[in-house]
Amino acid sequence: MYNFDFVAAHGLIDAYVAAHESDPMGYSARATAHLFSEMDRLGILASDFFSDDDKIADKKKLKPDPRVRDAFYWASTQSRERAEKALAANGADKNALLAMAMNFGLLTDYAAFVERRQIGSLTYAKQSQHYAVKLLKLDPDMGDAYLTTGITEYVLGSVPFFVKWFVKFEEAKGSKEQAMRNLDMVVKKGRYFGPFARILMAVVALREKRRQDARVWLEGLVREFPENKLLLKELDKISPKIR
Repeated sequence: MYNFDFVAAHGLIDAYVAAHESDPMGYSARATAHLFSEMDRLGILASDFFSDDDKIADKKKLKPDPRVRDAFYWASTQSRERAEKALAANGADKNALLAMAMNFGLLTDYAAFVERRQIGSLTYAKQSQHYAVKLLKLDPDMGDAYLTTGITEYVLGSVPFFVKWFVKFEEAKGSKEQAMRNLDMVVKKGRYFGPFARILMAVVALREKRRQDARVWLEGLVREFPENKLLLKELDKISPKIR
């Protein structure tokens, strides 16, 4: 997935789903692959997009692939239905809680970045935060759950006070320092999202004009995922002469 070989990723995901049909995480992974491939195709994953608030808020319509959109929403629904069934049987099912946090996070990203419905995406974001907080109360060592809480803290910490006053998130204060601590927990303990947390660390460093820190994060990612041309391109923007 992190090499952006989405064809191969879907093949592995299909094999996993076939062997673990009731596991919601298989369908969450499928929705993730659809989302990442679409965001990559539309140029949304470039650092210029995430480091420029005007581009994020731009309402200029994109042209999502309708087949990918349908496949994304279908996979997300399949995962959510399985997770809800598991939680009905056991409200402390950590795998199901993570799948729910992940699903609503994916829906947040698709609504905000692909469909450009930033306000509408807040409902999904609050649900993602709710399940992540619930999971972390059960098990503070579930590293992947800190991705949601880290993103929430950073986003809230980046908006004006009056926005924070109107937009309330469970167990979130809008602290960028806490956001970094949460993302660091994902890097150290995450099973699925460690590399993605490192990408976010690089994006945050670029947003805050810490180019050296961004370069360090990107160098490590390029070494680990050499087939990902986007990561190499982003590193070249910062240090075109290092290779």
